[in-house]
Amino acid sequence: MNLLLTGAFNYTEEQIEKLSNLGFQIYYIQNESEELPIQPEEIDAVVCNGLFLYHDIKKFVRLKYIQLTSAGFDRVPIDYIRKQGIKIFNAKGVYSIPMAEWVLFRALECYKNADFFKEKQKKHLWEKNRHLKELFGKRVAIVGAGNIGQEVGKRFQAFGCKTFGFDVHSFEADGLDCVCLISELDAYLPDFDIIVLTLPLTDETYHLFNYARFELMKEGSLLMNISRGSVINESDLVRFLSEKQRITAILDVFEEEPLPVSSKLWEFDNVLLSPHNSFVGEGNASRLFDVILNNFVSNL
Repeated sequence: MNLLLTGAFNYTEEQIEKLSNLGFQIYYIQNESEELPIQPEEIDAVVCNGLFLYHDIKKFVRLKYIQLTSAGFDRVPIDYIRKQGIKIFNAKGVYSIPMAEWVLFRALECYKNADFFKEKQKKHLWEKNRHLKELFGKRVAIVGAGNIGQEVGKRFQAFGCKTFGFDVHSFEADGLDCVCLISELDAYLPDFDIIVLTLPLTDETYHLFNYARFELMKEGSLLMNISRGSVINESDLVRFLSEKQRITAILDVFEEEPLPVSSKLWEFDNVLLSPHNSFVGEGNASRLFDVILNNFVSNL
C-alpha cells in the first residue's frame, strides 16, 4: 500500500520506520500544494491537512484512508469522502491541552490587566492596580462541548468557575457542569461572563455569532474564539465594537488568514489578536503520531 505523508507533520526516522512496518511504501511531500511524488490513482492512504485544496480528490481512485493532522474537517470535501466510503480520521485530542491552556492564559491576561504591569515595568514605575478581577465564581459558556471544550471547562472549574457547555445534543461531559442545547443559547447569553467558542465550522455554525448575539452579551464579558474564524461574523463584530465598547473579543482565528493588514480588528483596544497560535504545544508531536499510528493499526 502506498502512503503519502505531507509536511503538515514532521516525522522522525523512527516514526517513518513504524509506519513502514505496517506494510506501507512511504512517499513524502513538504508542501501540500506541490507536485505529487506518484500518481494520485496509486495512493491508498494519506496523512495531510489541506491536501485536497490543491489536488482533486476524485483522481485518488484507490484512496481508502485519510488521517488529518487537524481537529476540524472543514478543509476536506467531507461529503464526497463519506459517499465514497473512504475512512477519515481527525486529530482528536491532540491539541486540546495547549488550546485549553491558551484560553486560561488569555482570560487571566484580561482579568489581571497584564498590559498595565508590563507598561509600568518598562517605565520603571512602582504603581499598583486596584481594579483587578477574579475568575472565581464566573459563569463560563463553552459553545462546542467536544474534547477541546471539555478541557477548557476543566481548567475553568479549577478556578472555581461554573461551566456550561452548548452542543447539538445534551449529555454529561467532563469539565462541564451541564451541557445545554445550542438552540437554547440566546436565552442564556446575557448570564455569562466568558464565552468560549470551540465548535467546528459547518453550515449550521457559519456566522453563529452575529450582531444580534453580540447585543445579548453581558456588559464587560469576554468572547473568545479558538475554533474557526467564520463562526463569527467579523463584519458584524467590527460594527458592534465600533458602536458599543461593551465586550472584549479575544480572537485566535479569522475568516481570512493571515488577517489582512486593512482589517479594522487590529485597531480596537478591546480586541486581543493572535495568529492562529493557540494549538501550539511541545506535546503535540508525540500525541499526533500516537493518533496516526493507532488509527492505522486499528483500521488496516
